Amino acid sequence: MSRIGNQPIPVPDGVDIDIKSNDVTVKGPRGTLTRTFHEDMSISRENGTVLVARPSDTGEHKALHGLTRSLLNNMVVGVSDGFSRTLDLMGVGYRVAQSGPGISLSVMLSHTVEIAPLPGVTLEVEGNNRIRVMGIDKQAVGQQAAEIRKVRPPNVYTGKGIRYAGEVVHIKPGKSARRA
Repeated sequence: MSRIGNQPIPVPDGVDIDIKSNDVTVKGPRGTLTRTFHEDMSISRENGTVLVARPSDTGEHKALHGLTRSLLNNMVVGVSDGFSRTLDLMGVGYRVAQSGPGISLSVMLSHTVEIAPLPGVTLEVEGNNRIRVMGIDKQAVGQQAAEIRKVRPPNVYTGKGIRYAGEVVHIKPGKSARRA
């Protein structure tokens, strides 16, 4: 059984947390995030940490307890350090270029694919085959990275496509390898 909800959330220097019932605003050096949490969860600040408490031990409250704590911790980490995902383009002729705030993908389609960043997300091109997605909202960074990967996911037979940095793509054998 997970006990993540019971762990206190450390608040680093330079991060300010404003708690009004279940509306929490976290301000830090990288920006501000606001979120409304479930009304059953009680959020309090004590001695440089934030604590989340649940009213009972029902299954729903246990699940909400851990979820609330994780979301709040991601807000604190986001405004202090930020989040980033890196994507690699694998394949001959697969290129990416910066076009204003967005990016332009050339991935063996009949046209180039223009991708605009989501609000609060920045896209950075490293070289001609690496994309870095950065922001303070973990959900928005992951969503933007998933949308970019969806343009050309890795092919299971050749490995070509857009993949997350460090992602392992298992290559399936072709028909000739299966017959032998």
